[in-house]
Amino acid sequence: MRTDVVARALGSVTVVLGYFVTLHVNVTIGAVMMTSGDILAIPFFIRTKSWDVVVMVSFLSVVTASKVAQGWFTSGS
Repeated sequence: MRTDVVARALGSVTVVLGYFVTLHVNVTIGAVMMTSGDILAIPFFIRTKSWDVVVMVSFLSVVTASKVAQGWFTSGS
């Protein structure tokens, strides 16, 4: 099995778990998990030339990463 296929599957599981963690445990930790899962999946979609998915996942990763940054900068207050 190709490495990018395994990374995509692991990324999908991480995104789902990250969503659960975001809702029920901690927003920052869940957002980090979701961003990590998205980043793991991107190489598969680049290889398969699924550019619409690459753009969508990249956009969602940036939005989620901004939430992570917001959590880090406001946690000291």
